Amino acid sequence: MNSKIKKIIKLKKNRKIICLTSYSKNISEIIDPVVDIVLVGDSLGSVLYDYKSTRSVTLKAMIEHSKSARYGIKKSLMVVDMPYNTYRNKIEALKNAKKIIKETKCDAVKLEGGLKILEIVEHLIKNKISVMGHLGILPQSVKGKFKYKGKKIGERKRILNEAILLQKKGVFSIVLECIETSLAKEISKNLEIPTIGIGSSKFCDGQVLVTDDLIGLNQTKIRFVKKFGNVNKDIKKSVLKFKKEVLSKKFPLKKYSY
Repeated sequence: MNSKIKKIIKLKKNRKIICLTSYSKNISEIIDPVVDIVLVGDSLGSVLYDYKSTRSVTLKAMIEHSKSARYGIKKSLMVVDMPYNTYRNKIEALKNAKKIIKETKCDAVKLEGGLKILEIVEHLIKNKISVMGHLGILPQSVKGKFKYKGKKIGERKRILNEAILLQKKGVFSIVLECIETSLAKEISKNLEIPTIGIGSSKFCDGQVLVTDDLIGLNQTKIRFVKKFGNVNKDIKKSVLKFKKEVLSKKFPLKKYSY
């Protein structure tokens, strides 16, 4: 376990953990001084490529975006999502996790699931691969509309149990996606490792959002997304100003020319 991961675990008892996504060097450079964790998520499928599902994201795409993001990360812990169909068994998972880490120089990988992947998680950790878990809504598995988790008693017990089992296998943290508030609170209270929430209430030990969502770069209207900025508007203003100056022959002036 590297020093950055140890620091993240210790933060559970001290303050909230800040996590954001990045798919490029430019975004990484902006968020790295501010956040604790930079996640190169397979959410890039819908955010950048307009895929209907994260299932369409390839290992190659994840690695290329992660390599770019890595250039802008100096301080934060870097975690990379293992995409769909890259960890169907222990051998495949270890091979692909090693490939991701070797080519991207990331600190850890993230896998979705509970009981079905316990042996795979254990195998990775035994082979010195740091793993972040992911419970609740599992985008790689969902068919149809996303529905929050933890409403039914049986489902609540299963998710809590899976969180405890993942901790026992050695994951250093768990993302809780769209889990009912009281369940997210119970899980966070019962674990020694930190929980990172997305749509799962303030009771998680940290929070993660897609950077493109929170800065207002796209038009997403997902319930758990709060837009903290509107760069979409700023970009449009800049583009219109550029157009106006080109048409009026004000740009480029001599100082912008050779």
